[in-house]
This record gives sequence, C-alpha cells and structure tokens, in this order.
Amino acid sequence: MIVGAAISLPMGFTRGKEYAELEWPIAILIALTWVAYAVVFFGTIGLRKVRHIYVANWFYGAFIIAVALLHIVNAAVVPAGWMKSYSAYAGVQDAMVQWWYGHNAVGFFLTAGFLGIVYYFIPKQAERPVYSYRLSIVHFWALIFTYMWAGPHHLHYTALPDWTQSIGMVFSLILLAPSWGGMINGVMTLSGAWHKLREDPILRFMIVALSFYGIATFEGPMMSIKTVNALSHYTDWNVAHVHGGTLGWVGFISMGALYFLVPRLFGQTRMHSVRAIEAHFWIATIGIVLYIAAMWIAGVMQGLMWRAINPDGSLTYTFVESVKASYPFYVVRFFGGLLYLSGMLLMAWNVAMTVLAGKPSSTTIPRSLAHT
Repeated sequence: MIVGAAISLPMGFTRGKEYAELEWPIAILIALTWVAYAVVFFGTIGLRKVRHIYVANWFYGAFIIAVALLHIVNAAVVPAGWMKSYSAYAGVQDAMVQWWYGHNAVGFFLTAGFLGIVYYFIPKQAERPVYSYRLSIVHFWALIFTYMWAGPHHLHYTALPDWTQSIGMVFSLILLAPSWGGMINGVMTLSGAWHKLREDPILRFMIVALSFYGIATFEGPMMSIKTVNALSHYTDWNVAHVHGGTLGWVGFISMGALYFLVPRLFGQTRMHSVRAIEAHFWIATIGIVLYIAAMWIAGVMQGLMWRAINPDGSLTYTFVESVKASYPFYVVRFFGGLLYLSGMLLMAWNVAMTVLAGKPSSTTIPRSLAHT
C-alpha cells in the first residue's frame, strides 16, 4: 500500500480527493489492512479474561470501526482501468460524501485514536487515576455521535444546500462541549501531581498536547460559523488550524507515548537521554508556535485583503499582492517547521540509542503495561 502510494502519486494517478487521493487498487489494500487491524484488536479484546473494558479501548475500537466505514463508503468508485476510476456519487453528493469522510478522518483517525492514548498514558505517566471516569464515558458517546454530522462546515458558500451547511455548523458548535470535556479530564488527571510537570518532560509533552487539542477544538467550531468562515475560507488560517491539531495535538501526544513505551519495551528504566527529551520538548514547542502563529496572521490578512473593495466596487488588491504580503510569514513558518523537524531527528537518535542499549523480552509483559 505504502509503496503503491509512493509510486503512483508522483506519476499523477489520483482521485483528486483530499485525504483520499489513492486510486482504487490501493484503496482496496487500505481496506484489507484495516480489516486485519480490526481482527487483531477485537480478537485481543475477545480473549481478555477481565470483564471490564477500560475507556481507552472504547476510543480505539470506535477509531477502527469508523475509519473503515468512512474509507469504504468514500472509496466507492466505478473503475475505468487499473489506475483510473470515477466516483460512484455525482456532483454535490460527491462533495458531501468526501467531507463526511474528510472531517471524520480527522475526527476518528486523528482524534479518537489519540484520545485513547490520552486516557491510558497520562494516568500511567502521572501515576494518578483518570480525573473522572464518568466524564470519560460522556466524552466518548458525545464525541462519536456529534463528530459524524460536522462535515458540511467544509462546504460553506458552495453549491451544497444552505440547510445542510447550517446543520454542519450547529453540530460543529455542539462539538466544543465534549472536546473540551475530554481536554479538561486529561489535564485534571494531574490534580495533586502538578509538581511533576517541573521535572518530567514526558508528562509535559502530554499536557501541552492536550492544550493544543483544546485550541484546535475551540478554533474548529469558531471557524465553522458562517460569518467567521467568510473570512477564513481558503486562507492559511486553515493551515494554522490543521497543524495546531496534527503537529501540536497528535504529534506531541504521540511523542509522549513513545517516550513512555520505548524504554519499557527494551528493558530499560528510562530513555537514553532525559536531557534530549527536555531539549526536544522546547525545540518542538517553539517550532509549532512559530508555525501556527505565522499562519494565523497570514490567514486573517489574506481574508481581509481578498474581501477589501474600492468605492467603485472593484477589488482593492489582486491575488498576487496577497501572496507577496504572505511571504514573510511563510519564512517564519519554514523556520518553525525546521525546528519541529529537528526535534523529531533528536528523538530518533534518542530512541535508537535506547533500543541499542536495551534487550527486548518476548516472554514477559512489563508491569507498567499490565491492565489498569
């Protein structure tokens, strides 16, 4: 699947759909991969002797089922050759299905799965029980119900019927409540252990990840409001929003979880260099802040330039002028991204050194990874 993507996309074979570019033979491989993943996950759940299923596994399960459903429905095509196909849906319906898929790919692939990481790894690293188990259950059901309806906010001011756009906006605004409920639940797990943030860079990665989750899940509903969207639509504000979610939220929680896991998987008490983890944290944090701040400013500026008109009704600025005005912010974004990448390279070195010094065991499960 990965090799097929690496070869076909540069050759121009694409369905032209965001997050769903790959042509039908590779899309089938994705579905088969996901089915194999589901068999492993749910098969393991089925073999458990413990009756109770911790909420982290609820999020993982929803993530696996929903992504499979989304991918299969959106990938419905009529093949017209080995690397050519036409969508099974027409026009506006195709756009609607695409953004039902696209937004929920974010909602379930980049949110639900990583919330499962939050609910397991933050209590583990903080050595505290999750703040509110009841809130985690409410968070789960509210999130998976509401997310499915938010996709039309990607299609404001398009040919999609206005009532459908409005439904997407309303559900996007409702989505703020469960999202922030989950963020608060994760952060408040540190109640009684706040001092650990001063000395534990791994925990810092996890809590900053939740902060970016809070920022992104406030910004998303706000940008779905039609009057705000009139300014943000097609601008780099969208780039800031997406990267705050992916690099800030998904990236940081993944780094924290890996820093927790790697030494335990290779029989070590800690990572090779705690100082390198500390350095990585600050490099990545400064990098992502530069990145998204530059894109926020550029995006608002672009929106204002595009809608500015002269007294006679003509546009005040050409599109090229808005691109030229954005240039300094692209330079800042470049350096922010470079810092973030540098942090990842530092992490790769730290992981490699930890693995080389360790000795994996296939016969025992580390106590820290046993069931909560």
